[in-house]
Amino acid sequence: MTSHHTNVPGLKNNWKQFSLLVLINAFVGGMVGLERTILPEIAETDFGIAARSAIFSFIVVFGITKAASNYFAGRFAQRFGRKKMLVAGWLFGIPVPFILMFAPDWNWIIVANLFLGINQGLAWSANVIMKIDLAGEKDRGLAMGLNEFSGYLAVAIVAFLTGWIAAEFGLRPYPFYLGIVMAVLGLLMSVFLIRDTAPFVDFESMNSDHSIKKKHLFREVSFRDRNLQAVSQAGMMTNFKDGMAWGAFPIFLAAAGLTLTQIGVVVAIYPAFWGMLQVTTGKISDYTGRKKMLWAGMLVQGLSLLLFPFLEHFYGFILVAALLGTGTAMVYPTFLAAVADLTHPQDRAESIGIFRLWRDGGYAVGAIFSGIIADFFDLNLAITLTGVLVLFSAIWIMVRMNRLNEPVLKTD
Repeated sequence: MTSHHTNVPGLKNNWKQFSLLVLINAFVGGMVGLERTILPEIAETDFGIAARSAIFSFIVVFGITKAASNYFAGRFAQRFGRKKMLVAGWLFGIPVPFILMFAPDWNWIIVANLFLGINQGLAWSANVIMKIDLAGEKDRGLAMGLNEFSGYLAVAIVAFLTGWIAAEFGLRPYPFYLGIVMAVLGLLMSVFLIRDTAPFVDFESMNSDHSIKKKHLFREVSFRDRNLQAVSQAGMMTNFKDGMAWGAFPIFLAAAGLTLTQIGVVVAIYPAFWGMLQVTTGKISDYTGRKKMLWAGMLVQGLSLLLFPFLEHFYGFILVAALLGTGTAMVYPTFLAAVADLTHPQDRAESIGIFRLWRDGGYAVGAIFSGIIADFFDLNLAITLTGVLVLFSAIWIMVRMNRLNEPVLKTD
């Protein structure tokens, strides 16, 4: 095979590197799963913190650092290469499980989340960008589906396992041993097995329909381009909801009388559906076009949240958590594919970084918002108001987004 053909995008040609990246992204997702079930519990049990806004502080720090890291990962990936961002991300991930295990007070948990945010921003962003480079235009939705599937399924599995290990052996240190294994494997694989994907971008640029590169990318993605703006706000509201859920659900479910293991199940069901369904939803968006999938997904999320406070039983919570995960699965890979559709290949890494800055900024805003509402009123209101805001976001997409050149797939 001549070198000219080795950098041709497409899942068939590049399945080996692509599969390795899928596995590495499962480890990236698993790092977040470490905290999903037990950190609010650790706050109350080990450190005696009762104020909701204080408990939510770890999510705020995580959201802000991850959002900023996404932006820099996008900018620097273009300049210094994708692989370097991936490796750097893992170097920040290594200390996280150790700090969580031995933290003598809550401030150390905050520091761990600073490192975790950088780990997620750099490693996950690099992973997304490299997969889009490898997949090419035709399979972009599918590629993002596979990427997010591996990451969020791992969040779910680890969220469940940590809840179970904590119930059996105590909150610390045992649940965090999983994190050490994942971080070490993630780093070693990234260093020794992954190749940079910059040559694929060069190939695609030569064959791209997008003739002009955009000048002021930040302004375009955030405000000026109505399609990119609609995608960015919906991304932000999706993670606003997740920042709320991360902090509020374990506390809400405990108040409803669920055991730690049951809470682990409900908290894991939501990212499990989010994870598993993305391969399908990402691929469907290649056919239906992005807009339909996006507004329908926002609608399902909003309605699920409005149902949540009315529930009382374990199985009801499981059902609505599954529904919430389904709505999230509809939008998550579709966001990234839409941003890639709308930008020049050379602008792609930075544009995705900017979108992910807004999207993951939603974690922080959602956690601050719901912490304050929960402290002044109650958790029910925090969940309900979040549902209403997510419905507004669905309407925004319906009204603002052009239909684009849908569907993306060209028939041969």
